[in-house]
Amino acid sequence: MFKNYNGDRNAAQQFCHLRSLSTRLGADPLQIQGAGGNTSIKLGDIMWIKASGKWLMHAQDEELFVPVKRQPLLDAIEASDPRAEKSVDFVVDELNAQNLRPSIETTVHAVLEQRVVIHVHCVDTIALAIRLDAPSLLNSQLADFNWVFVPYIRPGLPLSRSISSLINADTDVLVLGNHGVVVAADSVDECLALLERVRLAVSVEPRRVQALPDSGAALASRIAHSDYIPAKSPEAHSIAFDNIGLVIAAGGSLYPDHVIFLGDGTVIAEQNEDADKVVQRCQRGGKQAPVSIIFPGEGVVLLGSATPGQQALARCLSDVCLRVPEKAAINYLSDAQNHELLNWEAEQYRQALNKM
Repeated sequence: MFKNYNGDRNAAQQFCHLRSLSTRLGADPLQIQGAGGNTSIKLGDIMWIKASGKWLMHAQDEELFVPVKRQPLLDAIEASDPRAEKSVDFVVDELNAQNLRPSIETTVHAVLEQRVVIHVHCVDTIALAIRLDAPSLLNSQLADFNWVFVPYIRPGLPLSRSISSLINADTDVLVLGNHGVVVAADSVDECLALLERVRLAVSVEPRRVQALPDSGAALASRIAHSDYIPAKSPEAHSIAFDNIGLVIAAGGSLYPDHVIFLGDGTVIAEQNEDADKVVQRCQRGGKQAPVSIIFPGEGVVLLGSATPGQQALARCLSDVCLRVPEKAAINYLSDAQNHELLNWEAEQYRQALNKM
């Protein structure tokens, strides 16, 4: 992996440090959910970035960084070359023994000049970034940072172009509308410190909820003889006991990974419906059986075939919605934006990897 650095011990140490940090971030569900988020480091002419579909929490257990020739990629972005979208034509093949595919956010990392870039789906940030008043809220919270707000646009190449038009040489914090946060610095330690400062500045205390005493038994009766099982994470069930969060979730899709992993919007059971009746209702409306169903006052269930990534995103919905105040105006993704995500080849590829 390090043979191209001609004995540059600092480069090797920074790379190892990034792998350790990536593992730690990937294990924190309040920062990373499933295969979401990505990290990168620029070493000489090569940018090493997390591979599509890989989980950051496995950064020290398996090879998951892909070497990309940065300047040719930047030239392709500038020339509106469609090859920049997947970035596969810019991979250094001889250093990519696992034949990994670069992250869908490779172009975002490439357009930032700093050596190290971290992109996380921090639930505190998302809880603010989905609001219509996000720019004004963040103006006060991030007043001490060199930051910009990037209104929602499809991840990948469109996002990187939008970022390029908004940043200057000093910008090192990006809050992505309905998406997350990006921080950039010239060392791993500096980047981590910056991320921690941003996290503290945007921290939101979640509402406390309490399950009903018989909610487990009630939920079991709703899914008896169905293809559904209770969500594995205890935190995922919280939204079922939070009326404010239920209203927020019912309004539509909040952020890209929810759409990709759980589908367009959120399915909430109506009174006296069991899982089979919810499925029938969805099918009458021309939709497939939902991956996840919320039973108000009882809990959350997912299809028994749900992937670990889908389980992680079920918890994320609770974590985000419990941090949004009552009557907050939400910038929901539009039908066109949902359709764009669901039919995006790069995300279909990532989903296929997560089913293996």
